[in-house]
Amino acid sequence: MSISIPNRQLFIDGDWKAPVLSRRIPIINPSTQQIIGEIPAATKEDVDLAVAAAKAALSRNKGADWASASGAVRARYLRAIAAKVTEKKPELAKFEAVDCGKPLDEAAWDIDDVAGCFEFYADLAEKLDSKQKAPVSLPMDTFKSYVLKEPIGVVGLITPWNYPLLMATWKVAPALAAGCAAILKPSELASVTCLELGEICKEVGLPPGVLNILTGLGPEAGAPLAVHPDVDKIAFTGSSATGSKIMAAAAQLVKPVSLELGGKSPIIVFEDVDLDKAAEWTIFGCFWTNGQICSATSRLIVHESIATEFLNRIAKWIKKIKISDPLEEGCRLGPVVSEAQYEKVLKFISNAKSEGATIFTGGSRPEHLKKGFFVEPTVITDVTTPMQIWREEVFGPVLCVKTFSTEEEAIDLANDTVYGLGSAVISNDLERCERITKAFKAGIVWINCSQPCFTQAPWGGIKRSGFGRELGEWGLDNYLSVKQVTQYISDEPWGWYQSPSKL
Repeated sequence: MSISIPNRQLFIDGDWKAPVLSRRIPIINPSTQQIIGEIPAATKEDVDLAVAAAKAALSRNKGADWASASGAVRARYLRAIAAKVTEKKPELAKFEAVDCGKPLDEAAWDIDDVAGCFEFYADLAEKLDSKQKAPVSLPMDTFKSYVLKEPIGVVGLITPWNYPLLMATWKVAPALAAGCAAILKPSELASVTCLELGEICKEVGLPPGVLNILTGLGPEAGAPLAVHPDVDKIAFTGSSATGSKIMAAAAQLVKPVSLELGGKSPIIVFEDVDLDKAAEWTIFGCFWTNGQICSATSRLIVHESIATEFLNRIAKWIKKIKISDPLEEGCRLGPVVSEAQYEKVLKFISNAKSEGATIFTGGSRPEHLKKGFFVEPTVITDVTTPMQIWREEVFGPVLCVKTFSTEEEAIDLANDTVYGLGSAVISNDLERCERITKAFKAGIVWINCSQPCFTQAPWGGIKRSGFGRELGEWGLDNYLSVKQVTQYISDEPWGWYQSPSKL
């Protein structure tokens, strides 16, 4: 199936603009390793133009066009964007599949979630109007106080390549709902659908400058955005190393940041489970999205009494996974996103083997695929806790395994990580699940499942997995500032100082 990629420019101030330095980056289909198009490569000069456009959008007509417009006005645009996304779902899903290697069925699911996310924040934008001037209870009846929630201003949104349009939407939708103006900088490894969001904004008539989209390399476009003095907040999803740099840069200007970073999440499987149900959730939790999930439950901690049988069951499930070009019907595992990522994943597997671990299944390129950045679903056993494979995020279809004998041991193994994004427990003993839930040091807990994500529920981590929450009402709060307003309502003078008229 041949997919024609639109030839876009940068989306700045409501229109397509060529990069100031006229640079472009090739788009490589990770399934074929062929160049299928180009994206524009923004630099500091383009960042300056986009930030200026965003500032102008907030001040236009004294803010009435966007920042101080009613939430209902902004909601109409968000719903129009959602409708266009739904209308363009077939082509957007295909763009996603050839751009980042995501199986087409998964990409289509993501596009549904994109539309749903815009709809959800349209609803919250409308509700925001009724929440303005929320009263604050005071101990003195001579004063009254209330709270205003206002857009934080110009926001920089830096997003990853594993869920290109969806992760962007998690930031764009609440930012626009709040009344902010945004500059979106998607990953250079998967930007096609984010650029198409610019075309959708043009079609629905979003006011110029409210959303600007800059594709390009991190050092050339992302870094200047993070340090720009007129950007009021940065929201970033990506690696912990890059997140640390963004946080340090923002600190120089005391600029707020929200960070959703890496993970090495555990999944604990107890001995009382249905082995097939547990096996499917275990492989879904690690191999979904080609294993490229920050929250992937890539550390399996399984009770020693069922370990052998459970791993054999997992191996049988893995054999049924169709590994193919993402556009092929029934594909359930596509390629990782790039050659660099491919080499990185294989290096992790090689290092695990050299450290003494066992490649239980997988570990190399599928024999039937001679091109593309494909890695077999891989399970690694005989793992010890000091090993790299246990401690570091692979971001590929690799599951490492340890056994446990007691609940306390399982908890210790689960929490033995610098990360704290996701965590999962599978057991028929719901009281035990409750205990494990409280014991997990993570921002997200799944019980008898792994990886479900709903727009209504908060998403984010602790420790080196970052801070702040996306989605739900928490996502909207990321882009709002709180203003306290207090009024003196008594007819009597304050009376702290002696009045000159009474001297």
